[in-house]
Amino acid sequence: MTSANPQSSTVTIRPFQYRDLEDIDRLLTEEMERQGGDAEHLKQEAQQLRQRYGLLKILSLFPNPLQHSFCAYVAELNGQLCGMIQVSPFNRTRSTWRVDRVLVGCVKLAAGSPPLMLDVGTQLLRHCFQTIWEARTWLIEADVNDKDTLALYRHNGFQQLARMTYWAIAPDILPALAEREPDLPNLLPVSNADASLLHQLDTASMPPLVRQVFDRHVVDFKTSLFHKVTSGIKPRFASTQRISGYVFEPQRKAAIGYFQIQLCRNGSQPHAAQLTVHPAYTWLYPELLAQMARHTKDLPTQSLRLASSDYQSEREEYLEQIGAVRMEHTLMMSRSVWHKLRESKFALDSSLSEVLQGFQTQRKPIPGRFSPTSPDPNRIDLKPSKKF
Repeated sequence: MTSANPQSSTVTIRPFQYRDLEDIDRLLTEEMERQGGDAEHLKQEAQQLRQRYGLLKILSLFPNPLQHSFCAYVAELNGQLCGMIQVSPFNRTRSTWRVDRVLVGCVKLAAGSPPLMLDVGTQLLRHCFQTIWEARTWLIEADVNDKDTLALYRHNGFQQLARMTYWAIAPDILPALAEREPDLPNLLPVSNADASLLHQLDTASMPPLVRQVFDRHVVDFKTSLFHKVTSGIKPRFASTQRISGYVFEPQRKAAIGYFQIQLCRNGSQPHAAQLTVHPAYTWLYPELLAQMARHTKDLPTQSLRLASSDYQSEREEYLEQIGAVRMEHTLMMSRSVWHKLRESKFALDSSLSEVLQGFQTQRKPIPGRFSPTSPDPNRIDLKPSKKF
C-alpha cells in the first residue's frame, strides 16, 4: 500500500477488492462518457468480473497458469474510490507486463491541484512499477485520439513502439473471399510440437525493437494442460470457437504463415482473427484470409476484425484492396526497466545525501604529524641515497 499527499489530499493505493465493483461500474461509465462512447460492453465485462471474482481470487493464491489473470489496484482519495489500474503478464516468463486499463474518475479537487488524471494515474502506474519487480518492460496500447491518456503514459516514461490499425471486413465481402480455393498445400494444424516453428515465424515478422519488448520464447507458443482441458469443455457451452493453423515450407523447414480465428456462433459479436506472415511470403495474405473466410460460411452473418501495424505495409495494401474499413487507430508504447533503475538511483542518492549530512565535518581538520597525505616539512630522511 502506498500513499501520497498532493495539495493536502491523501491518495491511498491498495489491491482491488470485491466491494469495489460498484465504484468500478461508475468509473467505466464516466470514462466512456469522457470519450463519447458506449459503456455497455465495459459494463458486461464488469458483470463477468463480479461473477468470476471468487474463482480468480482463489487462483491468485497459488502458482498456476491463471495466477496473474486478474491483477488490479485501486486508488482512494479522501475515502472515495477515484481510480483503478489493471495489469497482466504479456509473456510466460513475465519479463514484459501490459497495462490493460487505467481508469480515473471525476473527483472534486482543491483549487490549484494538479490534474487528477495525471496525478492519480501516475501514482497507480508507479505503484505497479515498484510492486512488480520481475517486469523488465511495460507495454500499453492507447487510442491516438485520447490525448489525456497518451499524456499520462508519456509523463511516466512510455515511448512510441508502433502504430496499430484495426480493420473490419464487412459481412458481404467474406462470401466473395470464401469462393476461391486457397492455395495452401502445406496448411497444418497447430500443436505444442510446432511451438519452435511458430516462435521463429514470430521473431522474423517484427522489427528488432518490437521483438525485444515482446520478449517471447518457445514456451509462449505452447498450450498448457489447463487450457487444453478448458478448451475441450468450453465449445459445448460457449458461443465462440477458436480455429488455428500454420503454413509449413518444406525446403526451409520453417513456418511462413499462421492464422487464428475466434468464431462467434450466435452472431452477437464480430469474428476476431490473428494473422502472422513472414515478410518474404506476403503472397500468403489473400490465401490465409480466404481460408479464414471459409470457416465463417455456415455461421450467422457477421464481420471479421483483425489488426495491422505500421511495419506491415503489404497487409494494409491488401486490406484496402478488398474493401476493408479502418475501425480504430491506436498507439503501442513501451517503458523500459532503465526508467525504474534511474528513478531508484535518484531516490537513493537523495536519501544517502540526507543520511551523510550528519557525518560531514563542521570545520577543516588540522593535519597531524603522522598524516600520510601531509608530510612533515621538518622530517629528516636518514636512509642513504643510492648512487648510480
